Amino acid sequence: MQGDTPTPDGQVSDSVSGNWVDSHAPRFARPYLRLSRADRPIGTWLLLIPCWWGLALAILAGGDPRPGDLWIATGCALGAWLMRGAGCTWNDITDREFDAQVARTRSRPLPSGQVTVTGAYIWMILQCLLSLAILLSFNRAAIAMGVLSLLPVAIYPFAKRFTWWPQVFLGFAFNWGALLAWTAHSGSLGWPAVFLYAAGIAWTLFYDTIYAHQDTEDDELIGIKSTARLFGQNTAQWLKYFLAATVALMGLAVIEAALPDAPLMALVLALAGPWAMGWHMAWQLRGLDIEDNAKLLQLFRVNRDTGLIPLVFFCAALLV
Repeated sequence: MQGDTPTPDGQVSDSVSGNWVDSHAPRFARPYLRLSRADRPIGTWLLLIPCWWGLALAILAGGDPRPGDLWIATGCALGAWLMRGAGCTWNDITDREFDAQVARTRSRPLPSGQVTVTGAYIWMILQCLLSLAILLSFNRAAIAMGVLSLLPVAIYPFAKRFTWWPQVFLGFAFNWGALLAWTAHSGSLGWPAVFLYAAGIAWTLFYDTIYAHQDTEDDELIGIKSTARLFGQNTAQWLKYFLAATVALMGLAVIEAALPDAPLMALVLALAGPWAMGWHMAWQLRGLDIEDNAKLLQLFRVNRDTGLIPLVFFCAALLV
């Protein structure tokens, strides 16, 4: 399989072809940017999109867009890039011995020797401190939510050692932004944000099960658990359940946010978001082949578009 050994210039095997890190970043910075997955931007999108969902529904619920919302959206984008990088760095520190045994991951900076463990810890702390500076610009409730987010981030890398459902823990971490951004706008947590968070977790189970199928053979050899291994040939059926849960929970979040004060047309437009997202997920299922790693990676990456679809409808609803 391609990626069994590092390429001469240190590229990671599953990085995006022609990415800016390998093409334009200073050479001294490339190993650290690779450690943060800056050469694979899909993870930043998957962390950011629930933040923007939460902000959009908070504005819809309150009917009060404010100038500060632009900073919340921007701050979430910067924070998602930094915290995704910090989380990936932490993940690679804890998984460095496992990564060295998996074909797809042994070219990463730590197992391939591009970065030392000490250097990785320093890089992780730097990213966390920059993220903290952004978080401190939000209200107190959002700051508290941001601090709490560190708990699922810290636990996730160990989940695959003790449960067949590590994707749930990834969902806890990757969708926390829905709670944080809602709170940053509204000042307190609300049920729509909780339902949206649950919808995001179901979506994460969908896309990360697809992603995890790339490593099932290696994972079995080294004893790593995943929903991909758990579901096996029944994966498509389970993905249908996650699809249904994503659409239903997001629809419930929209209804809770829009009623009773939002205009009817705004409610209809916002509800079209999870409906359209569900169709995009169904399209992915039609192309699913759990034996084709290239197809699995392609389907995983298109989930950026999957997540942006409801956001378009939420924003349209705000214009009504």
